[in-house]
Order: sequence, then C-alpha cells, then structure tokens
Amino acid sequence: MKPPISISSPSVLRKARLSPYLFTLLAFILFVAVLYGEDFMCMFNQELQLSPVSTWLLSTTETKSGEARPLPFAIGKLEEGCDIFRGRWVRDESTRPHYQESECPYIQPQLTCQEHGRPDKGYQFWRWQPDGCNLPSFNATLMLETLRGKRMMFVGDSLNRGQFVSMVCLLHSVIPEGAKSMETFGSLTVFTAKDYNATIEFYWAPFLLESNSDDAIVHRISDRIVRKGSINKHGKHWKGTDIMVFNTYLWWMTGLEMKVLKGSFDDEVRDVVELSTEDAYRMGLKSMLRWTKKNMDPKKTRVFFVSMSPSHQKSIDWGGEPGGNCYNQTTIIEDPNYWGSDCRKGVMRVIGEVFSKTKVPIVLLNITQLSSYRRDAHTSIYKKQWHPLTAEQVTNPASYADCVHWCLPGLQDTWNELLFTKLFYT
Repeated sequence: MKPPISISSPSVLRKARLSPYLFTLLAFILFVAVLYGEDFMCMFNQELQLSPVSTWLLSTTETKSGEARPLPFAIGKLEEGCDIFRGRWVRDESTRPHYQESECPYIQPQLTCQEHGRPDKGYQFWRWQPDGCNLPSFNATLMLETLRGKRMMFVGDSLNRGQFVSMVCLLHSVIPEGAKSMETFGSLTVFTAKDYNATIEFYWAPFLLESNSDDAIVHRISDRIVRKGSINKHGKHWKGTDIMVFNTYLWWMTGLEMKVLKGSFDDEVRDVVELSTEDAYRMGLKSMLRWTKKNMDPKKTRVFFVSMSPSHQKSIDWGGEPGGNCYNQTTIIEDPNYWGSDCRKGVMRVIGEVFSKTKVPIVLLNITQLSSYRRDAHTSIYKKQWHPLTAEQVTNPASYADCVHWCLPGLQDTWNELLFTKLFYT
C-alpha cells in the first residue's frame, strides 16, 4: 500500500459548486492532513511563548516526489492530540523503579544515591502521566532487537551521560552475563550487547563544538571558550550512528556572555569575541543541525535533542527559605506553572526559533518542564565526594549539595521512556 501524499498546505475554498468527484478528493485530502499532521508540532509550554511558530517535531520524511514516508524505527502512532511532555507525576509503587541501583553495575558513583547514604527512596516511585494519553511501556527486548547491528550514541555533557547510563541500566538485565561489556576510550564510552552486535555509546562534548573543556576527565575550566564552526572536531567520531541523542545547555551558562574563538586554539594570537549567551547557543544549535543534515540519512537514522535539564539551586524559587536548595527535598513541586530561575527562558526561545525554521528531521525531547517539578530527584549530598569535606561543609550540607545531577534509578529513566516513545510511536 502506497503511503499517503503529503499536503504542504490546504487549499482556500471558495463557495462554488463542487462535483462529487472533487468533493470526495477534497475530503480525502483533509482526512490525510488531520491524520498525519497532529504530531508535527509540540509546544514547549503553554505558559511560555517560546517562539513565534513553535517547535516542529517531525514525524515523517518526504521523498523527492513529495510523498510522506514514516520515520525509521516507527511502529505506530500516539493517540491523536497526545502531547507526552505535558502532564503530571503520579505515585506508582507497583511498576517503579524499573531496576534497582544495586543491580546495575554501570552507574557512576556520582549517581548512586542509596550507596552513599540517602535515607529515602521516594524519588524512585514517580511515573510521568501525560494529559489525556498514556506512555507506551518501555520494552527492553524491542529496544535491543531494534539496535541489532546498529549504534546508538548520546553526545553532550554529564547530564547526557546520565541518560546514557540510564538506558544501559534499562537494557542490561535482559542481556546474559558475559554477553555485555563497557569500555572507555578517552571521550568515548561504549556499552556493547555482543549477541546483538549493538552498541550504546556516550561521547563527551559539552558544547558539541570544540572547546577548552573537551577533556573527558579534566574539564572544570571557569574561563570557557568555544570555537566557531568546529563541530567536525568531534563529529568525525559520531559518523555511522543510527540513533543520535544530543544535549547541550549547562556549560553555556557562564553569565550573560560567552567567549567564542575565531580561528584555532593553536594560533599564537587568539581572536576571541564575546557573544550573548543566546547568540552563542544559537550558533551551536545551527552547527549541530548542519552536521546532522550532512551526516545523518533520514531514511535510515533518527536524531533527537534533549532540552535543558533544570537544577534546583534556589529554594526561594518554590517558596522555600533563602539559602536553601535541593538538599533535604523529598517531595515534588506540584505547582503546574512552576519555572525555576535556573532555566533561562531566552535559551528556550532560541531552541524554539531554531528548530521551527529547520527542515532537518530532528525530534525535540522537551524534558525541561516535567523535570522542573522534581526537586526531590537530585543526587544532593548522596554521591562520591572527590575531595574531603571541610568543617564548614560538614556543618552546612546544602553548601555542597549537587542540585544538577540526578539519582539513578530515577528521573532520567523517564527521559528514556519519552525517547522510547518518540522513537517507536511518532
């Protein structure tokens, strides 16, 4: 059966006598437009006007003849009008968590909250419930069969590494011992499911572009610089992937401006300019899209971009005491309009503007709003501390609480449920 014809825009109908054949044709065109048009656009947030025309979430590619073709790996469609990024958190102790922390040996010590003394487990038992529809259940076997003979790669910063580890934990239990491995080669970490000839990989590139923070181990540099037009420095390692998941945000947040290098880091005299954070971020997104257009075949591959991950550094954002943060927070934020000061609205607008104008088939995973409610899910003080705590820190735990990263199992498993849904149900 041939796929339906893609309709770029509906005709303007004027009052006139229509033949039965023409009327039938117009009715068919309208039916196709409604059936295949619902998933093309997903608004970021009803309270925030993020862009003039919203962000497109493409669910089909087009052939040269203009015919619509379902995206690779898709096996179904969501319910009509279903926005999986808008909803609420529901307590669920019957199906959550998907795995136990002690059962997944791949979680870094920065994310093993129970091992490092967290006294509660409540953060593990929340399920995201979209309004008016349900998320498909995560199916590890389906995911692995889909990845047979293929590569899936997460590219970005430590938050994307957390999502990568979450994906590995969601899958590894159905892989026999001895048939899986995890290896690190500089900026690249590779999990291999040997029986499937499949890899799930993470590549450290916090800006996507080349920067002075590219060392996978030593990268805590306060004076951050990114190099314009340099995405191929890292991109050469990404070629050949079948499913790509990008993220970049936190490392751009150096203030109101970002330093951008024109030329090379090897130049004796560096030509460095300062751009507003929004303009620099826009430059990075456009570079990512150009790389995607050149290197990813939309007939065979899928590309995703994860929006900003919120932190909960200021408890006054949700009505708490001044000086507090995510430390000792064990409940979710229930205000549906909550938006923390850590999530820069200007950057979200840039994402909306850039994505709405591109024709590159890339899917946005808009995890920002739903994650903003989860002040309870951060690693806080329950992680490996790389340096001995000072006496002042010991007496004031909030002073060293990590309100950026997330405990596993936890919130980032939900991010992968959303990724699973968008991969298979467009």
